[in-house]
Amino acid sequence: MEIKKVGVVGCGTMGSGIAQLCAQSGYQVVASEMNDELLNRGLASINKILTRGVEKGRLSQQDKDATLSRIKGTTNTKDFSDCDLVVEAAIENLDLKKKIFAELDEICPKDAILATNTSCLSIIDMAMVTKRPDKVLGLHFFNPAPVMRLLEIVKTIATSDETVEVCKALGKSLGKTPVIAPDKPGFIVNRLWIPYMLHAIRLLEDGVASREDIDNAVSMGLNYPMGPLALVDLTGLDVLLFVANAIYERLKDPRYVPPTLLEKMVAAGWLGRKTGKGFYDYK
Repeated sequence: MEIKKVGVVGCGTMGSGIAQLCAQSGYQVVASEMNDELLNRGLASINKILTRGVEKGRLSQQDKDATLSRIKGTTNTKDFSDCDLVVEAAIENLDLKKKIFAELDEICPKDAILATNTSCLSIIDMAMVTKRPDKVLGLHFFNPAPVMRLLEIVKTIATSDETVEVCKALGKSLGKTPVIAPDKPGFIVNRLWIPYMLHAIRLLEDGVASREDIDNAVSMGLNYPMGPLALVDLTGLDVLLFVANAIYERLKDPRYVPPTLLEKMVAAGWLGRKTGKGFYDYK
């Protein structure tokens, strides 16, 4: 099976990034949102990022125009009716995702692949509301999707080998390195990453070291591009808390229990860069 047209459900941070990536790689793209306001915001974000690429000389004006011409925005899910692959990038709510998958199953061609960008939820639960569980899998892109080089391909117990191979080829065509992960809480990256981030927060909470010293120790001592607290601010404290709780709920492993400090900061609305305050102040 050859992928020619890609649908993306959701045009927020991840959805718009996936749509941009696929369009830049030559695919026709349909990107949807619940209403015109959210859709226009997502499309404007793509335009802004591409414009910045032109200004910095990383992209020609011709390439920018060609990329935008391949993206069709819509608020009507029926526009996915001729897509070969649809990637769901809605918020992390299993009931909502199951509803989306059931709808896509009725709209999309019977041989189309349906994928989710979830970072922690059970994919087989989404697959089983469709009549094609063999064609459902996880395609977990990392933020920002056009830049990060990894693609986690998450195979459920029902996903066919053919579906996996088609998506591996797609990932490589997008410039990604695909890795195969099982449909288990956290997959590969978050299973490793979440305890590391939570432990860094505990070091700060327990007064072991300052935020700057924790981040400098990791970035300079381990040669990481940024320290864990700065990275949490970039990702979003609410995202970390949600994923940690979701994995703990499934595994009951104490390494995934969120520190009190993280819970309090989220309750205060200190979510990181997106709110102007997290472990650092961005206002």
